[in-house]
Amino acid sequence: MANHSQFGFQDASSPIMEELVEFHDHALMVALAICSLVLYLLALMLMEKLSSNTVDAQEVELIWTILPAVVLILLALPSLQILYMMDEIDEPDLTLKAIGHQWYWSYEYTDFKDLAFDSYMIPTTELPQGHFRLLEVDHRVVVPMESPIRIIVTADDVLHSWAVPSLGVKTDAIPGRLNQTSFITTRPGVFYGQCSEICGANHSYMPIVVESTPLTHFENWSLLLSS
Repeated sequence: MANHSQFGFQDASSPIMEELVEFHDHALMVALAICSLVLYLLALMLMEKLSSNTVDAQEVELIWTILPAVVLILLALPSLQILYMMDEIDEPDLTLKAIGHQWYWSYEYTDFKDLAFDSYMIPTTELPQGHFRLLEVDHRVVVPMESPIRIIVTADDVLHSWAVPSLGVKTDAIPGRLNQTSFITTRPGVFYGQCSEICGANHSYMPIVVESTPLTHFENWSLLLSS
């Protein structure tokens, strides 16, 4: 999760988030190069005397017409690749349904017969020592590590958004509509998120907690919760 005075992204915990961070760095370097070039040209024009050498400069006009198109292609190609990767859902090992309510989440493991629960934020007065205020819940979403997970997102009342930044997941929950996305956790851990769509007075009090565990631990957890 994010820490104090952090300027960058959270540590990537899924392949999609790793790709998003790499694309961000790539786009940032392109923007830095453009800004440096523009700043250099402005400084050059301020320091040099006026000249008529650029009045008939077809070569320069050709360069500053083609160069922006090349830059846009360098940004568009990796962006489109990531967009297609985010929409690709190929034979998931587990399907999870998340339903947004005012102001809590309900989860259903559709591959299991009786595995469903509601997830409420733990009030500050009841929060165990060492847990995060406004982020910890009474029932975490437990998923197996290194397994493709499909999540189907919807809402029961108003618009919500199921978002976990370190997994690179953000999907709107719309009443009467099913949206789906997928992710793979690359390491064990606990990943925090929040509803990212203003949904009422207690919008900031419906956190999301995803716990990634080895497959054997997930199986033991699912058997314990189903019994």
